Amino acid sequence: MSNEMEIVDKIVYMIVSGKYIAHDKLPSENTIADQFKVPRITARKAYERLEELGYIYKKQGKGSYVKDRSKQIELVLSGDVSFSQKMIEKGYDFHSETIFCREIKYNKRIYDYLETDEGDRIFKVGRLRYIDQQPIALHISYVAKSVFTDIDTVGMDITSMFKYYNSKGYTEFCSKPSILSISFPRESQRKLLNCTYLIPLLVLESGCTDKETGTVLEYIKILYRSDCFSYVIP
Repeated sequence: MSNEMEIVDKIVYMIVSGKYIAHDKLPSENTIADQFKVPRITARKAYERLEELGYIYKKQGKGSYVKDRSKQIELVLSGDVSFSQKMIEKGYDFHSETIFCREIKYNKRIYDYLETDEGDRIFKVGRLRYIDQQPIALHISYVAKSVFTDIDTVGMDITSMFKYYNSKGYTEFCSKPSILSISFPRESQRKLLNCTYLIPLLVLESGCTDKETGTVLEYIKILYRSDCFSYVIP
């Protein structure tokens, strides 16, 4: 007898291989239960998992359909152009919302990255990124007060860090080496990004320096919803 995950694996394979394409109607739960020789509750749970994973969507009273994943946003993972600018240039209905600006406790790794000492004050500024009113990414920038003296008072008004840097006279940027990893969202992150625990997050850790002076402007940690993007690594 098949189990729930075997059904999920089979249907994902049929979607990825092109047997089912975007907006195709999938077999009913009863049909799946008969086909895989499982109770209907197992078929229902398999469809629930597929929906949580972003492969299908449901129409009330009509059944389950294949989600159009071709609309994923192509994202170039580089730090020399702002995320906001990238999204606007691509024509997306984009906006950003600053959700916090607060001082952090001493963290040697972050302080070392910013090339500052323990006597400095570091603030983290968090912005939620939206496309079509859907939260798709959480950007957290860590900046030193010794470099940006007003960060504690203006941080909540910043929607684009690059524009903020421009206002301080920093106009040309280069990115520091990046680290990519995968994690599953904690409860607080699931609430912010409106996703389930089964949607992995791509975590990008990087930094930005001023080309002219070599000043480290920020250490950045970005959490991308993996179901919303396709990624280009230059």
